[in-house]
Amino acid sequence: MSPVPVISIDGPGASGKTVVGVRLAKRLGYRFIDTGAMYRAVTWLALEKGVSLQDHEALGDLASSTSIEVSNGNGPPEIYADGRDLSKEIRSREVDQAVSRVSMAPSVREALVRLQRGLAAKRSVVMAGRDIGTVVLPDADLKVFLLASAEERARRRYKELAGHGAPVEYVNVLADLKRRDKLDSERVLSPLAPAGDAKQLGTDNITVDEVVEEIWQLTEKR
Repeated sequence: MSPVPVISIDGPGASGKTVVGVRLAKRLGYRFIDTGAMYRAVTWLALEKGVSLQDHEALGDLASSTSIEVSNGNGPPEIYADGRDLSKEIRSREVDQAVSRVSMAPSVREALVRLQRGLAAKRSVVMAGRDIGTVVLPDADLKVFLLASAEERARRRYKELAGHGAPVEYVNVLADLKRRDKLDSERVLSPLAPAGDAKQLGTDNITVDEVVEEIWQLTEKR
């Protein structure tokens, strides 16, 4: 068992947080929690119900009144909203384009951060997101911030969307990622930024297993 019970993995979209987090959690025997999936679930529900993405109060009510559950293990992440499995639906391009606006709502963040902290208090976790090391779990034992070029991240996201049968173009995926990077980095509440004590790792020219090994070595040093 690693001496590091709480690990945060942050970074921009498609930087590898989920795939790295899943494999690391499996190796450690920890629970993996994909917080981005929670924001995506709220976003998908808002789009389904026709809730305005500018109505922060309504979005907050939706987030706080919805029972959101994540898979209880270290395998591929699954997410349920009021018992509905939304694991595939939340990966659509429509959700990609809207999730940053939903995550800007203070009441949404308050509801989901409360849920995330509760999950981390129950057992050893690898938690991935955009503000885990800075806001959600500022006392995490090990903080990692993954980096990759916009072009490489767009290639990964395009491959993911195309694999789900979505009619997408690489140039549009790249534009979406750059737009979201700007929104996430410039928002007033919980902006995307590495924690001062986070280890920054580039993932452009390195395999997932190599990233996992590097983080594993960091846990060993602790």
